[in-house]
Amino acid sequence: MMKFKKSFVITSLALSIFSASIMTTAVAANVIPTQTQQASIRYDQSMDIFHPIYAKNGMVATEQALATQVGLDILKQGGNAVDAAVAVGFALAVVLPNAGNIGGGGFMVVYDAKTKQSVALDFREMAPLKATRDMYLDQDGNVVDGRSLFTHLAIGVPGTVAGMEHALKKWGTMSLAQVIAPSIELADKGFVVSETLGQTLETEKDNLAKWQDSKRIFFKNDAPFTVGDLLVQKDLAKSLQLIAQQGGKAFYEGEIAQKIVTEMEKHGGLITLEDMKNYRAIERKPIEGEYRGYKIVTMPPPSSGGIHLVQILNILERYPLQEFGQNSAKAIRHYAEAMKLAYADRSEYLGDPDFVQIPVTGLISKKYAGELATTITTDTIRPSSEIKPGKPHPYESDQTTHYSIMDKDGNAVAVTYTLNLNFGSGIVAEGTGILLNNEMDDFSAKPGTPNAFGLIGGDANAVAAQKRPLSSMTPTIVMKDDKPWLVTGSPGGARIITTVLQSIVNTIDYGMNPAEAIMVPRVHHQWLPDEIRIEEGISPDTINILQEEGYKVVPKATMGKVQIIQAREDGFYGASDPRNPDGLTLGY
Repeated sequence: MMKFKKSFVITSLALSIFSASIMTTAVAANVIPTQTQQASIRYDQSMDIFHPIYAKNGMVATEQALATQVGLDILKQGGNAVDAAVAVGFALAVVLPNAGNIGGGGFMVVYDAKTKQSVALDFREMAPLKATRDMYLDQDGNVVDGRSLFTHLAIGVPGTVAGMEHALKKWGTMSLAQVIAPSIELADKGFVVSETLGQTLETEKDNLAKWQDSKRIFFKNDAPFTVGDLLVQKDLAKSLQLIAQQGGKAFYEGEIAQKIVTEMEKHGGLITLEDMKNYRAIERKPIEGEYRGYKIVTMPPPSSGGIHLVQILNILERYPLQEFGQNSAKAIRHYAEAMKLAYADRSEYLGDPDFVQIPVTGLISKKYAGELATTITTDTIRPSSEIKPGKPHPYESDQTTHYSIMDKDGNAVAVTYTLNLNFGSGIVAEGTGILLNNEMDDFSAKPGTPNAFGLIGGDANAVAAQKRPLSSMTPTIVMKDDKPWLVTGSPGGARIITTVLQSIVNTIDYGMNPAEAIMVPRVHHQWLPDEIRIEEGISPDTINILQEEGYKVVPKATMGKVQIIQAREDGFYGASDPRNPDGLTLGY
């Protein structure tokens, strides 16, 4: 295997010094180095602690092993990366029901090797036609707790089926029936519940138990399925079969659409047949940036992820992160200050580009990043209360899952899609087996009031009919020499942007291989609350330094579950985040 930059540079230097030392001694003594000395030179050459999966022809990285196998099988059958991506999208709806979906929505970034073009596909959920700005407020103007999360009013018009069908028709080579077939079998015959899924079902049992069809599918004897149980989803298998036979029309105009609307009518929901029929996936121009000679290709609005990923990278590019050291106090300080500035801007400017003017060019401008960087000083930190959204205009010219796929022909696909929180609203449309999202919570129910992830939103992300809520999803392709070099992305709500950021910085700045890049502890700052959130594993000495500088440092649960693939001259190297033990990367 080809050595990674970090290993190659350090070990080559060490070997050179060691070899030179031995050779100098040998020359001085006028003797040839012994075999023992030569063996010492060759011993322990690698610096890598974690090792990625290697494959020659193609690779799939997802959060669920069964879905990964589905994608790999498609590649082996001659399908391309998009064929595999669509197959995985439907498979995850079966085997990762808390996040994978056909009742939600998301984003896809595609590099098409034939045209040498990158495209962003927006299949984000939409607010129904009857949605109104104040629909989550009571008569006194206060947010009604839970209304945007666990009621039929929380559900946006799903986009996943439209997105998958669009991608397959535009860039795929196989039929919808071919790529959905494995998912139908998984739903019909069932699969064994893992410990991770069993724990998630136990955690969310109260929300699922409120709804008859949800309980019928995920419970037995009044208790949720647990590890080792066989989860069979006959209704979902039937719905997938209808989509395989009739295409997206079955979902948006046919039997499935009717059942979803009936579910809405029974429980005071807003989605109508007109909403379903009018839904469209939208091709958008990706956000593009440049970081230390690499091209960053990522998702545009209504995802905030791409803009702020590039914005933070533009700020960090001004600093010698490699010299600071990975997760040193100095590095984390610069991460935190750059993150605070970006998340402050997110609260003000980001929304659905079809409804609001977003200063995209300004926000991703290196000149604007330079202006923001002047506020980062070495002697004092700025409290978040003193940081307001910047002025980018002069420079104008949840639960979620991610998967990454690359193929032998140079195609690359990054997909992040979601139901929002675990199992979305918890509501299954009766007779469909389809869990429905609670994506409406990603709107600003009341500007200035935090959502379920603690994110503050402004008027740009207020609720409106047929509007797409703001997201943090950040499916990303990093290009080197105009070819896909890295495919990365993650779930994690507000933490998605910073999780993806660190997977890129760890790879480029610190020379880590893909496995190492996603296994080291992560940090996060989102402006408000004013705290650096950290995972276990950050040095106590580092934490003490940050606290002495004035930061509030808070250890919390793990952040993100990155699925990452890197293309090199000799093949593909990839890894699935150990934060989800069900994840798996496979190649051939």
